Amino acid sequence: MSDVARLAGVSQQTVSRVVRGATNVDPDIRQRVEHAIAQLRYRRNPAAAALASNRTMTIGVVSFELSVLGPTVALYGISEEARQHGYATRLVTLASLERRDIRAAFESINSDTVDGVIVLAPLLDAITVLEDLDIGVPVVTFQQGSHPSPTSVSVDEVRGARMVVRHLLDLGHETVWHVQGPPGWMATSARVQGWAAELGAAGRVVPTPLATTDWSAAEGYRVGRELAARKDVTAVFAANDPFALGVIKAMDDAGRNVPGDVSVVGFDDVKEAPFFRPALTTVKLDFEAIGHIAVGRILAMIKEEAEGDIPLLEPFLMLRDTTAPPRSRR
Repeated sequence: MSDVARLAGVSQQTVSRVVRGATNVDPDIRQRVEHAIAQLRYRRNPAAAALASNRTMTIGVVSFELSVLGPTVALYGISEEARQHGYATRLVTLASLERRDIRAAFESINSDTVDGVIVLAPLLDAITVLEDLDIGVPVVTFQQGSHPSPTSVSVDEVRGARMVVRHLLDLGHETVWHVQGPPGWMATSARVQGWAAELGAAGRVVPTPLATTDWSAAEGYRVGRELAARKDVTAVFAANDPFALGVIKAMDDAGRNVPGDVSVVGFDDVKEAPFFRPALTTVKLDFEAIGHIAVGRILAMIKEEAEGDIPLLEPFLMLRDTTAPPRSRR
């Protein structure tokens, strides 16, 4: 650190403030220090930083179902952002959705071992249990479909679902059927809410959503067979992309063409979505950005500099090849 200070022409204390991300540093001085750091390829020593700041330089992460896209991609964003700020991450996974397992996971993260906790468990039960715990360090949660808050980060999934329905109604479909996510997930509630709200606002029939037990393509295929047997089904909104993949196969097996006979839209925009056959129309959510934002807010809370609500990230409708006007409109 002394070499950086010498090259930048500042004190070691100023270099330390820049490295810690403190805000009370003149922009010109910060630029000089950052330039010196880049020239010298300086790397912060986490152990020394922890001793100097009386911090652990570790962020705890509680997650569930890493096989599900959102938490997995957000975890990558967390790791990258934490590393850039000299922090390590400690991952604790939930064994199940049982309340005792959720409580045990949270309690295993002792405030003596982490400086803050990010919860990547967008489940109603997990959030309820968290509200009853005193963890002793700043906590930021990933709450899908939540309103803006100082301590939670999310994408506006309700709006994303409404965008899907509006697109399909604008194509001329009378209504839109919905393959909903499994119970207990905040994403399930948010996507159902947006779907039903847009149909209701348009004065259209709101069909009974089709229930699932997990987020797999197999579940999409199972309920897709039910939808394929109904000739009045012309548009389907699947709560995630694997569901959409299963629905498309079910339609194909029943001799119904997508999008010729039935339009199908997914949600999440998995990296394989453009390579589905046909390429999947879906909603893109920036889960990696959620991880970066969560770390930024945790660090601000640690420094007692956090202000205001965290704005919801915007969803984007990715138009590809699985939607078209119904045959009656052609």
